Amino acid sequence: MQRYETKMLSDCDEDIAYAAQLLKNGEVVGIPTETVYGLAADAENESAVKKIFEAKGRPSDNPLIVHISDISMLDRLVSVVSPVALKCAERFWPGPLTIVMPKSDNIPYVTSGGLDTVGVRFPSHKTAQKIISACGKALAAPSANLSGSPSPTLAKHVLDDMNGRIPAIVDGGSCTVGVESTVISIENDVIRVLRPGMVSVDMLKDVCENVIVDEGVLEQLDITAKVRSPGMKYKHYSPKAQVYIIKGGTRDVVTYLEEHIHTQKDIAVDFCGELAGDHVRVLPYGSTAKEQAQNLFAVLRNCDDIGAERVFVRCPDKSGEGLAVYNRLLRAAAFRIIEV
Repeated sequence: MQRYETKMLSDCDEDIAYAAQLLKNGEVVGIPTETVYGLAADAENESAVKKIFEAKGRPSDNPLIVHISDISMLDRLVSVVSPVALKCAERFWPGPLTIVMPKSDNIPYVTSGGLDTVGVRFPSHKTAQKIISACGKALAAPSANLSGSPSPTLAKHVLDDMNGRIPAIVDGGSCTVGVESTVISIENDVIRVLRPGMVSVDMLKDVCENVIVDEGVLEQLDITAKVRSPGMKYKHYSPKAQVYIIKGGTRDVVTYLEEHIHTQKDIAVDFCGELAGDHVRVLPYGSTAKEQAQNLFAVLRNCDDIGAERVFVRCPDKSGEGLAVYNRLLRAAAFRIIEV
């Protein structure tokens, strides 16, 4: 793999122009979005997209999401936009929703993970929009982390994982959403949620009453399964430590942790510190789904920074936007759940 002297860029016009030129030249650039930072390359350039997989160490059958800065860009990327897909785009774009549609011949199979479909989204982050517009290319952009590790919500996180692997990172500040976009497909006027995000099932039902959640959202799929969305099959979002989801009432959880935690290398991740005990080190990640989404990946990265070996995360509410947080934790924990 080629090694780079990775440059940290600002979101000023000059640096955006520099990043856009790198992308035109077939390079990979770390860019901010409102969800997480993305590892971007020209979605139609097969050799450029292969550099994304190389930099991340990402399995080649894991499809990439393509980012646009204007809905008119869909014409080059997809062959069909259904009426329901158009309604969803009009309602939620720009924003954290990815719509899987039949791909056009302009999208190479390396971008789509070998599938005849491609996921497309229109990010609301102004810097992302400026970069896409400046290079004039739709950008394939999975999360800008080493494959399997917690997604980056700060430019520093990208540098930690990608220093020397890509030529540049654009610092656009902290991501306001904090988890990846909701991914949907549409079949016979039924919306199927392939990956939950901050566009919740209830929000989608405002557009189409027929919304179902794919079994892969809450269940572990077979390694041979073909998936239409990132984040459905492989272990994702995980720190080096072993992560466990812990379910139960506060008193029972505190009792369990005090009985099983005997070292500073064991960390509890809690809503707002209710689990604090005599021997339990606690990191909070928020009392609401939005706070938990914003903070989860940063807290998991912090666990690595302090040398944690085991991380016990308090199970979030799985309803509404909380489903997105629970889905990420299931992958981070490799489905290890403790019920007390």
